[in-house]
Amino acid sequence: MGKGKPLTTTFFSRSVHHVAPELIGATLLVGGIGGKIVEVEAYHHTDPAAHSFGGKTERNATMFGPPGHAYVYLSYGMHWCLNFVCEAEGSASGILIRALEPTEGLAAMRRRRQLKDERLLCAGPGRLGQALGISRAKHNGARLDRAPFQVLARQEVPEIVTGPRIGISKAADFPWRYGMKGSRFLSKKF
Repeated sequence: MGKGKPLTTTFFSRSVHHVAPELIGATLLVGGIGGKIVEVEAYHHTDPAAHSFGGKTERNATMFGPPGHAYVYLSYGMHWCLNFVCEAEGSASGILIRALEPTEGLAAMRRRRQLKDERLLCAGPGRLGQALGISRAKHNGARLDRAPFQVLARQEVPEIVTGPRIGISKAADFPWRYGMKGSRFLSKKF
């Protein structure tokens, strides 16, 4: 797999609405395991569906920190979900990484997920978290430009589709879900 340029804090210091579509086609590796980002969702601090909307808590404090860090939370009491903190410190905006096309460390992902079908290894934020071995204790607050993370710029600009976000009840109609058109690794078709 070709390697793009590492994405720096400067990349993540911009609006989630600029960063999110530019992550489609980028590479995400955690401890050398991962692949091409094919689906994300943006969450702005003014958005009632954002974890930060109600203010700073112990759970969401990382979102209020500097950009270019990982925000990890537990969904439905069982799935670790990975987000990238964006915008200026204090903005509390982020991008949920929803799906990857797995390319590196497939054996480890299959072992973690107890699954052979590569299409389903990272198709959804909970599956992705499990496949990459994400946990709050190990990854919440970690810098995205340092090990174990490696986030590399895309080398080609893919065709991107947008649509409403998934699995939320507030502001569900906002078209802030971005995906790689035609990817078979999406969590859900657009």
